[in-house]
Amino acid sequence: MLTVSNIEVYYGHVHALKKVSFSVEQGEIVALIGANGAGKSTILNTVSGLVKVSTGEIKFFDRRIDHLAPHKILSLGIPQIPEGRKIFPDMTVEENLQLGAHLVKDQKVIAQRIERAYSWFPILKERRLQLGGTLSGGEQQMLAISRGLMTSPQLLLMDEPTLGLAPLMVREVAHIIQEIRRQKITVLLVEQNARMALKLADRGYVLETGRVALTDTGRNLLSNESVKKAYLG
Repeated sequence: MLTVSNIEVYYGHVHALKKVSFSVEQGEIVALIGANGAGKSTILNTVSGLVKVSTGEIKFFDRRIDHLAPHKILSLGIPQIPEGRKIFPDMTVEENLQLGAHLVKDQKVIAQRIERAYSWFPILKERRLQLGGTLSGGEQQMLAISRGLMTSPQLLLMDEPTLGLAPLMVREVAHIIQEIRRQKITVLLVEQNARMALKLADRGYVLETGRVALTDTGRNLLSNESVKKAYLG
């Protein structure tokens, strides 16, 4: 579904990604793990078109997308749920969801997708007229995920979905990611909580200073001694 081949990215003089290659098969959950600054979020932002590659290429179903504008990539069914949630705090829950469907022209379809979001997250239905900024951190994350799903994605990019959440909410987000996959949506997951990410993932890639250092199944990475020492405590 997604093929990333030898991409390099610079922020000014900083060499952020160094010949990074990986793939995502349709129906998979693929996790990217690594220390802060390893390049995980940069990869998602590059796939989204928010950061441009210097060399290399990115293909989605064999169509090259690394030259496309972010809104064109989104229209292909590749939304990103950003780190820090970034909901609109002065808009209601329902307005945030409607904004997530800005590419959809059929109001009936938008209404159906909002109801689907409410069926997944009943608390959001209770809060539908509440301003996003007044929600708890966990509720804001539910809203951010729901807003991303309003596009009916083929490939969902998730950047640190459990950041700053209480342990009970982390388990809830893990359950949500599994449910998203059951809905036939492929997930590329960046997550600081490496243990959770690898438990969910079919496959994982370990990043170190802008390079892919290791790749294997999620299960094998969980039992890998070097991964245990570096990322699992």
